[in-house]
Amino acid sequence: MRSARILVVDDEPGMVRAVERVLGEAHHVVVSRSSTDAVAVAAEFNPELAIVDIRMPELDGFELMARLKARLPGLDIILMTGSVDDLDEKLIRAIRSHAFYFIQKPFDREVLKTLVERCLELRWHREERRYQMERLQAQIAEARAFQQSLLPEREAVVNGMAICCRYTPFSGLGGDLYDYAAANDGHTALLIADVSGHGVSAAMLTGVVKSAFHASRVDGYEPRAVIERVWTGIAAFSPERFVTLFAALVAPDEGRLQYVNAGHPSIVLWNGLRNPVWLESTGPIVSPVLPASTWEVRAVPIEEGDQLLLYTDGVSDVLAGADGHAEARITTMIERDSAGGAQLLDAILAAVQHDLAGRPQPDDLTLLTARAPGRPNVAGRA
Repeated sequence: MRSARILVVDDEPGMVRAVERVLGEAHHVVVSRSSTDAVAVAAEFNPELAIVDIRMPELDGFELMARLKARLPGLDIILMTGSVDDLDEKLIRAIRSHAFYFIQKPFDREVLKTLVERCLELRWHREERRYQMERLQAQIAEARAFQQSLLPEREAVVNGMAICCRYTPFSGLGGDLYDYAAANDGHTALLIADVSGHGVSAAMLTGVVKSAFHASRVDGYEPRAVIERVWTGIAAFSPERFVTLFAALVAPDEGRLQYVNAGHPSIVLWNGLRNPVWLESTGPIVSPVLPASTWEVRAVPIEEGDQLLLYTDGVSDVLAGADGHAEARITTMIERDSAGGAQLLDAILAAVQHDLAGRPQPDDLTLLTARAPGRPNVAGRA
C-alpha cells in the first residue's frame, strides 16, 4: 500500500504518540493537539485521512469534522473516543455525520492499521474510478467534437435549393448524421442517417457513412451508389451494427426526385398546393449481413417550391401517437408552418420537448428541410 497523508487531532500527548508509532512508518503523519488549529493545519497539509478525537476542550470532534469537510469535502475521517458514556448516541451521530468509522480508545494497533488500510484502499479506488470517468468524459467530448465536425452548416443554398438543418444531441453519444452536396448538372444530393446504438463506436461509424456519401460524388450521388458505398464501408463491422438512411438526388431541371429509403422513418414531400406525400422505405436497413442489391430506387415528381422534411427516429419515436406513428402529428405541424425551413424545424423540436415534459432526451434529434428551386430555362443553363 502506498504512503498517505494522515492528520491526527487529539489533545492527549500519549494518544498522539501511540497513533504516530502505529502509522508513522508507512504514512506521512502530521499531528495537531488543538482542534481550533487543526483546520489551518489541514489546509496546508491537505490530508487524505484525518483521525479525530471526539472529546476536546475547544471544538469537539463532530464540530471539527464539519469544519474539515467544509474545507476539504473529499476528506475521510475516523472518530475516536475514550468515553464510555452514550456510545450508541455517539455512534449514530458519527454515522449521520458521514464519518468513515468510529472506534474506542484505547485501540488495538492491528485494528487501527487495518481500519486505516481499508479506508485508504476505498479512497484510492474512488480516485481511480474518478480518473477513469474523467478519461471517459474526455473521450466522449473528443468523439462529440468529431461528430459535430462531420455536420455541414445548418443553413445553406445548394444549386438554388434552400436547406435548413437542426441537430440536438442527447446526453450521450448517438449516431445521427445529416449531409448535403452539390451534384452534377445543378442537382442536389441529400442524406440523413442513423447508426445503431450509442457511444463512441456509434459516433465514429457516422464518419464511415459520411465518407461513403462523399465518395459517391464520382457516381453523381446516385442514391443506390450512396447506399452501396455505405454498405461496403460497414461490411467489416459486427452484425449488430447497422444504419438506417434516406438518400435523395433532386433534379429540378428534370422535375424529378430519386431516392432510396433504407429502413428509415418515412420522409415527407409537400407543397402548400397539395397534400403531403410520404416517401416510405424502399428496402431494409444497411447491414453487413444483408446483400447490397436489395434497395429499390424510386422516383417522384418534384416541382418548384416543393419541400422535403427528413428526420431521424429520435424525433418520430417521441411524437408517435397511440398507433406508434408520428406522420399525423407531423402533417399537422406542416399545415401550421407550411413555409417550412427553420420555423417548422424549431416547432417540431419544441413539440418533442413538450412531450418529453422534462424527461431526459433519449436519442439525438436530427431534422432537415429542403425547398426545391424552379426549373432553369435552357438559356439560363447555357
